[in-house]
Amino acid sequence: MDLRIFTEPQQGATYDTLLTVAKATEDLGFDAFFRSDHYLRMGGADGLPGPTDAWITLAGLARETERIRLGTLMTAGTFRLPGVLAIQVAQVDQMSGGRVELGLGAGWFEEEHKAYGIPFPKERIARLEEQLAIVTGLWATEVGKTFDFHGTYYQLADSPALPKPAQRKVPVLIGGHGAVRTPRLAARYADEFNIPFASVEDSERQFGRVRAAAAEAGRGADELVYSNALVVCVGRDDREVARRAAVIGREVDELKANGLAGSPAEVVDKIGRYAAIGSRRIYLQLLDLDDLDHLELISAQVQSQLS
Repeated sequence: MDLRIFTEPQQGATYDTLLTVAKATEDLGFDAFFRSDHYLRMGGADGLPGPTDAWITLAGLARETERIRLGTLMTAGTFRLPGVLAIQVAQVDQMSGGRVELGLGAGWFEEEHKAYGIPFPKERIARLEEQLAIVTGLWATEVGKTFDFHGTYYQLADSPALPKPAQRKVPVLIGGHGAVRTPRLAARYADEFNIPFASVEDSERQFGRVRAAAAEAGRGADELVYSNALVVCVGRDDREVARRAAVIGREVDELKANGLAGSPAEVVDKIGRYAAIGSRRIYLQLLDLDDLDHLELISAQVQSQLS
């Protein structure tokens, strides 16, 4: 079971804060540092000092880390043209020495689009399908050849399909709860399928849909990695769990029901339940980015038991 750290900087974080967490992620032996791709806070957070761009952040971290994988859960397809996104990701992959992964989704948070003047089209899933075809197609085109695409929403002609990533193939993550189109897109384009904030039972059902879609598409179901994203709140005792829950504005019982919360033993046990239904990676949604002791505790008493 790989443990990856997943941050939500739109809730309030500077680049320096993210760099500190990313370096701690690397030093403490976690597999990867991922971040969301949002421009507007959610809920009661103040969002100060303001949003940071996901791919600019990852470009900086690519030069200031050495080992950890770097990626997004999920890049919003509404924010970037697919040809431009392919260039950005390939460049950051080069800057990192081949450590980047692309989570790509349709985009869903209409308010942030209104706040920053970003179009919010109705046909986002259909657009996502074309975006996936374009990004992966550009990367797969041989050097010296050109790439063309004639879709409903995007047209590319005589693209040199450059630059290329450092990796032979940048892993692509697709995720979500959709019962039909999401599994179909994952079966066609994904190296990893991620389901966010879902119970063991709901995860098992969705993994089953993706496995069935993969088989229908002629892929082996185990060609994909299956993963979960879950909020994390671990404490050495009940008082520490309650303190950490209060800082992020959540109730302990709710966190235990819907995330990974409690003592290290409780969290290890629950992770085991996800592993039993085929999850191979957990993205730990870390909401208090100033609490590095939390990361150290997870590394010492949770991750160490899963190695």
